Amino acid sequence: MTVLALPSRRDEDFRYADLEALAPLWPVAVETIAVAAGETGALTIVASAEAPVRSLSIVLEAGARFDLRILNARVAYGRIALSVSLGEGADFMLGAAQLGGASETLEIVTTVTHAAPNATSRQTIRSVLAGHATGTYLGKVAVARGADGTDAAQSVRAMLLDRTATANAKPELEIYADDVKCAHGCAIGELDAQALFYMASRGIPPGEAKRLMLQAFIAEAFVGAADEEALTSAALARLEVLV
Repeated sequence: MTVLALPSRRDEDFRYADLEALAPLWPVAVETIAVAAGETGALTIVASAEAPVRSLSIVLEAGARFDLRILNARVAYGRIALSVSLGEGADFMLGAAQLGGASETLEIVTTVTHAAPNATSRQTIRSVLAGHATGTYLGKVAVARGADGTDAAQSVRAMLLDRTATANAKPELEIYADDVKCAHGCAIGELDAQALFYMASRGIPPGEAKRLMLQAFIAEAFVGAADEEALTSAALARLEVLV
């Protein structure tokens, strides 16, 4: 039986990983999810100390739909890796939030392959990082030859609460078809000082103002989820510690 060697930083998918934290968890078993033609599936992942590192392979057949939501928080090292393959007319939705403080390292790595025509994918990633935390999103959308009618989008935003925190983001498109609609947006910044001043002038304490702004920021990842309320509540509990 061949044992997979621990990756190095030369591997693009592990460039920012905490390899020391990953070593005792390696190799990571791949969880396979298959959604049959025309069927619908959903999954929520909340990182935990019991399962801080996960690797998923998701295959959607023609016309299948899958909704995946991720809350990556409260772990010293948390990594979620996804490989998704879309059949004709399939639809994939990913909404994820990463909330880190202290010296935590959080990662989401995705490869979404549009293997057939007219499939749709949406990825919304929001990160809030404080202290010396590191948050990473590496996301590749691959459009195969003949996958005309592809509609794919990546929206990646990170908020740094301290200048000592680090956000890494690399949305990537690899397109081998002509008639497609693919877009990605990426931004890393800080809370709007003018907005905070405005809220303070209306009598809102600074801490509460920050939490309200971050709540709206994180909520974008969970809009439309079956368990949207529970995910938002868990994220707010973590923000209480970070702000």
